[in-house]
Amino acid sequence: MIESPWIALAIGAGIAAAAMTVLWLVQVRTRNATQVDIGWAYEIGILGVVYAIVGDGAACHRILVGVLAGLWSLRLGTYLVVDRMLGHEGEDGRYLDMRRRWTERGISVNFWFFVFFQGQALLVVCFAVPMLLDAYNPHGSIQPLEIAGTMLWVVGLTLNVLSDRQLRRWRANPANRGTTCRAGLWRYSRHPNYFFEWTLWVGWGLIATAAPWGWLGWMTPALLLGLLFTITGIPPTEEQALRSRGEDYRRYQQETSIFVPWFPRRN
Repeated sequence: MIESPWIALAIGAGIAAAAMTVLWLVQVRTRNATQVDIGWAYEIGILGVVYAIVGDGAACHRILVGVLAGLWSLRLGTYLVVDRMLGHEGEDGRYLDMRRRWTERGISVNFWFFVFFQGQALLVVCFAVPMLLDAYNPHGSIQPLEIAGTMLWVVGLTLNVLSDRQLRRWRANPANRGTTCRAGLWRYSRHPNYFFEWTLWVGWGLIATAAPWGWLGWMTPALLLGLLFTITGIPPTEEQALRSRGEDYRRYQQETSIFVPWFPRRN
């Protein structure tokens, strides 16, 4: 065990940076940066498990961290492998657009992808902070905040998986080609997968709150919310949907809540 959480944090940062460097080298060879998303998901789980192993907190908290981090990472990472690597030819549209814009400006594509990959490594470290905090929780038993957080985590994960399955089922039907999914949870939110992923991380915030300095764990759901609404989540997803589905998606935007599930509006 490592007594200082700062040393554990430094180890986690080293693991994330090294792993993203390897993925960047793969990107240089393949000209496909899609694997950064997969690496991001798996690396957070790896850091959570590492913190659970080396943490100096009570065993009950470290077991909770290791199990939740491992399950989440395995589920999301595997889903991304199937959806974005096996089920998709070529590079993800977001990274194709980044590559095109950097090429048009005459700047080094590989250099800026290296910066981008290391930025993702920094995000991995930030997202694993609630796991680090609870892995150093000295309390001898699971606390009520951890129970509440775990229950919210389960709800978020379950409905996230459900929304992914509903979307995959919709896309598998050739009759739905070129139209927007309005089945199940997608009738009430344009991005239920993002909303319930965020709900899951709010659960992590509650779990971390039970530990000393636990308020720092709330930076993760706050950071995720900011990213979803500004950079990597909703804006590029909706821009791509408008390009591919045009008027149908504009109608969907007018009728359906952007994030929090709510009853659809009628024009």
